[in-house]
Amino acid sequence: MRRRTALSSLGQLALLLGPARLAFGATIVSVRVWPAADYTRVTIESDTALAAKHFVTEGPQRLVVDIEGLELSTALRELVGKVKSDDPYIAGVRVGQNQPRVVRLVIDLKQPVKPQQFTLTPVAAYQHRLVFDLYPAEPADPLLALIRDKVQAERDAAQSVEDALGEFIGKVDRPLAITEAARQPNAPLTAPSPPPGQSGPPPAPPTAAQRDRINRLIIVAIDPGHGGEDPGAIGPSGLREKDVVLRIAKQLRDRLNSKPGMRAMLTRDADFFVPLQERVAKARRVQADLFVSVHADAFFTPEARGASVFALSDRGATSAAARWMAQKENAADVVGGVNVATKDAQVLRTLLDMSTAAQIKDSLRVGHEVLSRIGTVGRLHKRSVEQAGFAVLKAPDIPSILVETAFISNPEEEEKLRDPDYQQRLVEALFSGIERYFARNPPLARNRQL
Repeated sequence: MRRRTALSSLGQLALLLGPARLAFGATIVSVRVWPAADYTRVTIESDTALAAKHFVTEGPQRLVVDIEGLELSTALRELVGKVKSDDPYIAGVRVGQNQPRVVRLVIDLKQPVKPQQFTLTPVAAYQHRLVFDLYPAEPADPLLALIRDKVQAERDAAQSVEDALGEFIGKVDRPLAITEAARQPNAPLTAPSPPPGQSGPPPAPPTAAQRDRINRLIIVAIDPGHGGEDPGAIGPSGLREKDVVLRIAKQLRDRLNSKPGMRAMLTRDADFFVPLQERVAKARRVQADLFVSVHADAFFTPEARGASVFALSDRGATSAAARWMAQKENAADVVGGVNVATKDAQVLRTLLDMSTAAQIKDSLRVGHEVLSRIGTVGRLHKRSVEQAGFAVLKAPDIPSILVETAFISNPEEEEKLRDPDYQQRLVEALFSGIERYFARNPPLARNRQL
């Protein structure tokens, strides 16, 4: 009797679990690929935690991943079609049943990588996540890339000026040469003399003062909040914070790059996630003179509205709202997914605790300039720069501010954030505030050869 009861219970359990979950222990919920120049992330989301092993092969370069407790499914096959042709690291993916209850992924690589594998427990809208971050084996020097970009832009601009000047001189000289020839019918028709600067002795080398002006480039690090696995706040009609702040950040980068002597660097230039500490580290690697993190605020009720500017605090938050905001933004790592096993995390965390009073003082200055200009575009949520313990503002040697452009949770302000004209006016206000700050607080000279 007891045996029949036990068998009946097992049968009911099998019906509840379904054949896939009973036999193989996990069901794939989703697979996602986040390509970027910095690294490509592959995420496999499931209803229970997955165990996997991986190894890298050479000739050709491949990443081989064996996931235990799975049978090949339609959801896993979808990973093949999610690889984009412009992915910097992944050329293609093949999926197969390597052994019973073991699925093998073979990722064909475009370049050597250093893969990082880790798991994330359920949070927000996500269930269990198995994550593979494919970093380049030899990371590019971000400062060198910035310098090359600056030099190329200057060459293009100089060439455009030279072409325009040559065309103008040609139009002016050609009638003059024809007139002179008409006055002297027997004289041979010769080409006009080359314009000044195209012949003769080479120009004098730049003076020390000119060289200093060239070498002292002002670098602004722009940080579009969230990204990748972390969408940030989502507006009533579905506008995602990570998308709109990236558009604003790119426009601000272009506006800053248009000013001689300034150059902007984005902590992310596409839809991928960057850990909070890595955002700060990126700014420090390019020796940034300013760090601006761009966000779109959200609250529980749709009535909240207006822009805000925040700086770091070493004495606690200036208000309960600022404290809540810092806690919300600092939780981005949990949603976006951080590999806590990375070796540099503890060292960087110690470094970020060294934030100085001088950095906070300068941050308040630039924050005031930016806030005053944003106030000319739309409503302000607070008319003074607030302070709280934002992790992304803890660079010890870089003035840093966090700008909440508007409340994306407010229907009217969500529409403003979606409006290209409003975005352009907001970018101009941010640029003006940054420009005014550096005009009043020029950065100190340093040994930088650009």
